[in-house]
Amino acid sequence: MRVVGESPEMRARVAGARVARLATTEAGAGPHLVPICYALDGDVLYSAVDEKPKRSRHLKRLANIRAEPRATVLVDHYEEDWTQLWWVRLRGEARVLEAGPERDRALGLLAGKYDQYRAQPPTGPVIALDVAEWRGWSAAPDTSGEEGGGG
Repeated sequence: MRVVGESPEMRARVAGARVARLATTEAGAGPHLVPICYALDGDVLYSAVDEKPKRSRHLKRLANIRAEPRATVLVDHYEEDWTQLWWVRLRGEARVLEAGPERDRALGLLAGKYDQYRAQPPTGPVIALDVAEWRGWSAAPDTSGEEGGGG
């Protein structure tokens, strides 16, 4: 798979951030957006269905991915000092992992990033986003020397 638009600075920002927004598409209704915790492993982003309270265990994001796997994740940073603003958008194909070694590895990565996942490991499925496109913007210049794209 050819990944476009990625730069080392964008990758570092995504890896270091703590929360993102996952956008999936609901048939007949349009975008469905939810905040997620995640871990990045190469060009795959993982997010688990965790133990935080939810209205249902039959989550719309999972049904949406099964019906239409194209998904987008937005990671951003806000400060009152607008010279520090940035965002990175990841697009790709998402998969739902119910069991198996990839799911287990993803849970280990998530536990390595979030204390809450070490204390209470997620028991639900894991979403794997195979990132095909990185796009980003920063108020500060990209110091990597590579262009990451905008808008």
